Amino acid sequence: MDIQIALLLAQDGITNGAIYALLALALVLVFAVTRVIFIPQGEFVAYGALTLVMIQAGTVPATLWLLLGAGVLAAAVDARGALHSGQKGRLAGVLAWNVGYPVVLAALLYLLPLTTLALPLQVLLALLVVVPMGPLMYRLIYQPIAAAPVLILLIVSVAVHVGMVGLGLLFFGAEGSRTPPFSEARFELGPMLVNG
Repeated sequence: MDIQIALLLAQDGITNGAIYALLALALVLVFAVTRVIFIPQGEFVAYGALTLVMIQAGTVPATLWLLLGAGVLAAAVDARGALHSGQKGRLAGVLAWNVGYPVVLAALLYLLPLTTLALPLQVLLALLVVVPMGPLMYRLIYQPIAAAPVLILLIVSVAVHVGMVGLGLLFFGAEGSRTPPFSEARFELGPMLVNG
C-alpha cells in the first residue's frame, strides 16, 4: 500500500465516520425526546434527494401528494378533536397549515419553471415538500401511541420504514437517479484530490 491509497482510505473513513456520527446523533436526539427509535430517517433523506431529482427533471414530485394526503388526514383528526373540545377557533389554523400549505405549495410547483430555477431554489422547494412530512408523521402515527412501550414504538417504526420504502419505489421507481453536485470545488492536499 502506498501513501495515496492510505490517504484515500483515510478520507473515506473520515467521511463515513461523519455520516455514522450524524446518524447516531439523530437517533439519540429523537429517542431522547419521543422515546421512538426512528428507523425511517433514511427514507426522509432519500425522499429529499429524489424529490430534488424530480424537481430538476421539471416534474411535480410525487411526494407532494403524500404531503397533501397526510395533511388532509391530520386536518381531519385535529378538526375532530377541536370540535369535540369546543375549540372551533382552531379550525382555521388547522386547515391552513395541514391543507392550505400543501395546496399553495402544489400551485407553486405547477406554476414555476422548475428546470430553470437555480440549484439553491430547487433544494429549497424539495425541503419545503419533505420537511413538513416529519411533524405530520409524528402527529398521525406516533402521537396517538405516545404512551405505548418502547417495543411497540420500535415495531411501528419498522412498519413505517417498510411503508415508506414501498411508497418510495412507487413514487420514484427502482432506477438510480442523481443530482448535479452542489459544488465543483476540488482541493489538492499533497497527492490526494478532495472534492468539495
